[in-house]
Amino acid sequence: MVMGFSIALIVFSALLMLLVLMHKGKGGGLSDMFGGGMQSSVGGSSVAERNLDRITVVIGVLWFACIVVLALLVKLDG
Repeated sequence: MVMGFSIALIVFSALLMLLVLMHKGKGGGLSDMFGGGMQSSVGGSSVAERNLDRITVVIGVLWFACIVVLALLVKLDG
């Protein structure tokens, strides 16, 4: 059971990284350093950005839930 949650945590971590990197840069941060400032006028639609925000939040909550469940399982086994 711990192995399944460990694999889920790895998958959710990779998805969360990809989703965060897909967000449009707001300026003034690392996104400008890597060329994100030049693409700010070519950004996507606001509906797509809102859906990306929602998906990111859901994956973040699942990621956090996996961490909590893994901590409880390890505590109960030990």
